[in-house]
Amino acid sequence: QAVIDLMESIALQESALSHILCAESQKMKTALAMNEIDLCKLLEVNDSATNMVHAVANLELVLKDKLEFVSNNLYYPPVDAAAK
Repeated sequence: QAVIDLMESIALQESALSHILCAESQKMKTALAMNEIDLCKLLEVNDSATNMVHAVANLELVLKDKLEFVSNNLYYPPVDAAAK
């Protein structure tokens, strides 16, 4: 059950990160569609999105490590009786 719970937590975190990236995409699209936005503000929005993408990438590395830990240390497939 612990392995299933860990895998489910990884999946939920991946889903949350996906939603964050979609929100950043929408923010950029909205900013680009604004008629009266100046270059300085547009660059600020871009920097904000870039920072968020970097943060998400770092969290992805943590999730990758978590998944590798689960697969290398906690998952023991059932022994097939026919293989004996």
